[in-house]
Amino acid sequence: MAANYARLWKLLIDRNINKTKLREMSGISTGTLAKLGKNEYVSTEVLDKICTALDCEVGEVIEFTKKDIQ
Repeated sequence: MAANYARLWKLLIDRNINKTKLREMSGISTGTLAKLGKNEYVSTEVLDKICTALDCEVGEVIEFTKKDIQ
């Protein structure tokens, strides 16, 4: 399975929040924000911080999809 944060980016657009504002609201680092942008795994603590800042559920932020097998 692979992490996909497209739901997070759509949520930010819908709420008119940019990535810098999300970082400030949630207290996550720029490195963590970069990981999210690359659909890399982050800790559940990071997901909790984001969900708390945005007052949303984790399913509104991340989706897991099957990896393509080459």
